[in-house]
Amino acid sequence: MSLILLFSSLISYDQSSIKGKIIDAISKQPLEYVSVSFDGGNTTTTDQYGIFQLYFKERPEVIIISYVGYRPDTININGRQDLDILLTPDIFNLKDIVLLNNSTSTNFSTLSKIDLNIHPVRNTQELLQVVPGLFIAQHAGGGKAEQIFLRGFDADHGTDVQVNVDGMPVNMVSHAHGQGYADAHFVIPETINNVDFGAGPYYAQQGNLNTAGYINFKTFAQLPASRVQVEVGNFDSYRALAMINLIKKGKGKHTAWVASEYNFTNGPTESKQSFRRSNIVGKYNFVLNKRTLFTVGLSSFSSEWDASGQIPERAVEKGFISRFGSIDPSEGGFTERHNGNFFLSHQFANGALWENQAYYSRYKFNLYSNFTFFLKDSLHGDGIKQSEDRNLYGYLSKIGHQYFLGDVSLKSVLGMGVRYDAANNSTLAKVINRRFLDFVTYGNIKEANAFAFIDQRVTRGKWLINAGVRFDYFHFDYVNRSGSEQNPSQSSSIVSPKLSVQYTVSRKLQLYLKTGKGFHSNDARVVVVNKGKEILPAAYGADFGVIWKPSQKLFLNASVWYLFLAQEFVYVGDEGVVEPGGKTRREGIDLVMRYQFSDYLFASMNVNFTKPRAIGEKKGEDYIPLAPNATSLGGVYFKARKRLNGGLSYRYIRDRPASEDNSIVARGYLIMDASINFVQPKYEIGMAFENLWNNTWNEAQFATTSRLRNEPKEVTELHFTPGTPFFARLKIAILF
Repeated sequence: MSLILLFSSLISYDQSSIKGKIIDAISKQPLEYVSVSFDGGNTTTTDQYGIFQLYFKERPEVIIISYVGYRPDTININGRQDLDILLTPDIFNLKDIVLLNNSTSTNFSTLSKIDLNIHPVRNTQELLQVVPGLFIAQHAGGGKAEQIFLRGFDADHGTDVQVNVDGMPVNMVSHAHGQGYADAHFVIPETINNVDFGAGPYYAQQGNLNTAGYINFKTFAQLPASRVQVEVGNFDSYRALAMINLIKKGKGKHTAWVASEYNFTNGPTESKQSFRRSNIVGKYNFVLNKRTLFTVGLSSFSSEWDASGQIPERAVEKGFISRFGSIDPSEGGFTERHNGNFFLSHQFANGALWENQAYYSRYKFNLYSNFTFFLKDSLHGDGIKQSEDRNLYGYLSKIGHQYFLGDVSLKSVLGMGVRYDAANNSTLAKVINRRFLDFVTYGNIKEANAFAFIDQRVTRGKWLINAGVRFDYFHFDYVNRSGSEQNPSQSSSIVSPKLSVQYTVSRKLQLYLKTGKGFHSNDARVVVVNKGKEILPAAYGADFGVIWKPSQKLFLNASVWYLFLAQEFVYVGDEGVVEPGGKTRREGIDLVMRYQFSDYLFASMNVNFTKPRAIGEKKGEDYIPLAPNATSLGGVYFKARKRLNGGLSYRYIRDRPASEDNSIVARGYLIMDASINFVQPKYEIGMAFENLWNNTWNEAQFATTSRLRNEPKEVTELHFTPGTPFFARLKIAILF
């Protein structure tokens, strides 16, 4: 507390200012990144609570409010120091996007807000793909976490992409199935208000696993409307959703809502998936006083499924099975996660905002797989079980303040925190038809991460300089319960500096250069075996980009970038072994485009080209398996003020190497989806169509060595899970 008071005293200058809060006039939702300015003076933006503080030398008579999707407003001050401002929703219009000299993130968060409004997502996969450049593949129809591709990384289930929900980590470090495993299926897509994201390791407030980028999903403080919804589709697919505002804004100091969903599908495979997932999420906000807010978020999630698993190409080509058949239909699993997320924020009289967050997750995971079939055990097969029972604890405290010294604006954020994972009974075992045979590995994992960071943003004229540094300390411990060999616990630390420079040529053109160091931790089982050496592989990156609005209807962002990843050691959860990795580099070009044809018709396109290579390997043998080299997502969408909305979207990934020498190729695909909705004040009816042209495509793909029953020898070739054929779904919702 003394540190906070010292920091506050250092930034308490005698300055004249106007304070206020901006909220949605209908939903009473706080609005983040709203532009607040006055003629010839400073510009600022609201924080996540809708709060702003605008400094001045000579008191203005009016301030100008601007935010995409809302009617611009001019507010007469009339001597007031503290304002409550209601913004009225209006037609989304790209002309309202203004490139501000004092913000590095407003534009991208605004884009995600637009994308969510003109193209509402229907599932977690679509929610992830709101992030420009991010591409996903699903292994088990929603049972397992998605396979994530970003900036030339096959990040598996999250190794190099940090994922959060309301600031609470989704990634599980030292997970039974893979490092950084990020199962976000406890998120109900309709509860997401906005998506904060960034590519590259340039953000001091983001730590472990933020190498390719980070994502933070932000839920509503209050739901836009209560609804009850049912969906039905092909392959015995059903979904029921209920979202209820229990206490609405304006009925006191409280707001509260609860949402629940149930999903079921048998999927397109011959062996029925019997996939079941249940979610319940709730959020409660209590205004303790005008400056202090307390928020509680609670959620509970469980999922259970059967899976056909990955199948080898030869089994299909020789007619042993169909594309939707299975070699080992005993695959599948179940998982559950229960979360508590607690916030306490307070704004001091000088405008400094102090935020405290504590979170807890209870997590269980059980997965049955068979990737190699009868390669190792010709009698029983190579079925495996991966499981764990985890408790996750965390705390973060940070204080931020923006103030002005003449024509110089300085925003400082100082934070510190801790995360502790206790994963008991982390298991890799041999099984047959889900029956236990023998342990491969079995033990308890304890991993602690203490951290601190400082982030400084200085704006003067058209220049913005963002400098930060982050310190992370890790302690790893693994108790091996399946053998006598024990390795002592290990500790290590890493310092990650960041520096970005931005120049705003005009409100239509902005240039930026980002540089920084990030990292991802290795699995605790790797760390103790490797005696703490090279256990926090660093990533060094640089971006040079331009953001341009050549017209009111067109938004463009183009960037060229480079990312170097240092030596690492990889724990292969499917084998229970440690494999050395090497240095890698990735360089690429990212393009983002948004175009508005009319008030109701929009187009979007994200295109990403990457050259990923291993360093120190012979040319032609330096490919990084499954690293994407070209992806694109986009579409055309319409959203009328009333009645109709919908669109046509696509996702494309090019052929890419599945092996180091490119002798095995993961096949690319182009898939088209469509949706149409009829909307009235009290109800919605909609149809969604996936794989509109009924293409034959492979979703998750791997180069794997396997042997089928009675095969004379092993074969290394492409194994895949089949992509979903044409799929139609009907939605009916009642709003109140």
